[in-house]
Amino acid sequence: MTGAPALLVLEDGTVFRGTGFGAEGEAFGEAVFNTGMAGYQEVLTDPSYAGQIVVMTSPHQGNYGVNAEDAESDRIHVAGFAVRECSRRASSWRAEGTLAAALAAAGVPGIEGIDTRKLTRRIRDAGAMRAGVSTIDLEPASLLERVRVAAPMAGADLASTVTTPAAYEAATVVGPADRWHGRVFRVVAYDFGIKRSILSGLAARGIEATVVPASTPATDVAAGGVDGVLLSNGPGDPAATADGVAAAAGLLGRVPLFGICLGHQLLALALGGRTYKMPFGHRGVNQPVRDERTGEVRITSHNHGFAVDPDGWRRGGDGAARTPVGSVEITHRNLNDGTVEGLWCRDVPAFSVQFHPEAAPGPHDAAGLFDGFRALMAGA
Repeated sequence: MTGAPALLVLEDGTVFRGTGFGAEGEAFGEAVFNTGMAGYQEVLTDPSYAGQIVVMTSPHQGNYGVNAEDAESDRIHVAGFAVRECSRRASSWRAEGTLAAALAAAGVPGIEGIDTRKLTRRIRDAGAMRAGVSTIDLEPASLLERVRVAAPMAGADLASTVTTPAAYEAATVVGPADRWHGRVFRVVAYDFGIKRSILSGLAARGIEATVVPASTPATDVAAGGVDGVLLSNGPGDPAATADGVAAAAGLLGRVPLFGICLGHQLLALALGGRTYKMPFGHRGVNQPVRDERTGEVRITSHNHGFAVDPDGWRRGGDGAARTPVGSVEITHRNLNDGTVEGLWCRDVPAFSVQFHPEAAPGPHDAAGLFDGFRALMAGA
């Protein structure tokens, strides 16, 4: 469906009129913006965007179409999609379809022809808020009324809605074992909304994975004789993701842990820390992060609306947090706003980062963290 009038209304009453593309219908969710200039398919299929209406700040979207290879999951997860202009034609030899057709097939409404710069600035100034996009209800007051009764993101356990229903094998290592010095590691990856590129990043470093549902008890994993556990990315409020916090707490000190994005926040909560909702979050491929131990700065890929509270623990004289399992240091900080971007447990084998080392889409500055996970499992 293309060409029909469409309406986007923010919780504060701000109205944007445009043209619909993708599916005809309406959707409600949290309005957020992504600053990436490319990678719209990875954004659409990232389970971390469940329950959100994503606004792309780059004005042209859909130029190179979509294809099965670049999808980060088996379906589109965004609630709605807002762009300045959607390309009608896919100009890439890899394209298997258009952006509009992919949204239509998924039943996801999009809106184009709106001032995405104004919309982004409104979210940045007022904070992420609930929104609705519709090609059916074009009356602002009517749509606003329903926006304001929609469920907020704070307090939402969305990981349980996107996780795999059953365990499966993934990330099979390809190549001779001696490539990995005779040792292929095996991990359990908790699926709170895991991206396929994370599993590929593990496999590329001699790490095979069994992906398990978010509700899997820690006792089931610890009894399996695995080399490590990955706590994946995912949507929703980390404090409401009770199964994930319980799993991380139950595995601390029993098996090496590596947390990414939501997994980072869950590890912090399992360590007795706190998380908070950010004003508008970080979503894009250009976030500068400094390693506090080395001073190195990496440009990283982000997608999160919650963060770890640096004051959530009592601190020792060395600045490290004091937790039930020992000292924990903050290893990475965001250079734009000082957000906690990494944790390292000194006394148990566990670490986490807020950004995405698989970087799909995005820069690959942080890809070495998968090697760090392998080293941790090897006892380094």
